Amino acid sequence: MEQKVINALRRINRAVALIVGIMLFACAGIVLLDIILRRLGSSLGGTDEISGYVMAIATSWGMAFTLLELGHVRIDLLRARAGAFVRSLFDVFSMVVLSAVIVMIAVKAWPVVERSLSNGSRANTPLETPLVWVQTPWFAGWVWFSVVSCVMTLVALSLTLKGRHGEVETAVGAFAEQDMLQ
Repeated sequence: MEQKVINALRRINRAVALIVGIMLFACAGIVLLDIILRRLGSSLGGTDEISGYVMAIATSWGMAFTLLELGHVRIDLLRARAGAFVRSLFDVFSMVVLSAVIVMIAVKAWPVVERSLSNGSRANTPLETPLVWVQTPWFAGWVWFSVVSCVMTLVALSLTLKGRHGEVETAVGAFAEQDMLQ
């Protein structure tokens, strides 16, 4: 069952990564067009603002993908020297800590969105972008990362309790170590 959950999350995150990649590609195209137009004496204007918004949204949504691809940085000096059981305990501990931090970030991000909604806040820039347009997908990315990290914490805990330590390592272990084991 755990593997089905992991596979479902990976499928969803790969679709999200594709959408985010298209968004980044479109943003790069807009910036490139603006650079060309500047050479011709014109400009679209606001591309720096738009690219900043795109980066914030891409980052919040990309975190869950990175988690499932074992791409987050981890200092695993002790973990690398431990046996399979202890490594799985380290992995569960790291997932608990990560989940707690990310849930806190998502909880603290909501008031930012709520304030923009209630005040009708706009960016203090020439585009005067309604901030809720940017903050809502940014916030949703943090919520999604929270959900994925909590589910993966439960998966890691379940696998550890069942004694399937190798599967814990495959699901939430350290990527660098995965390469050394293969």
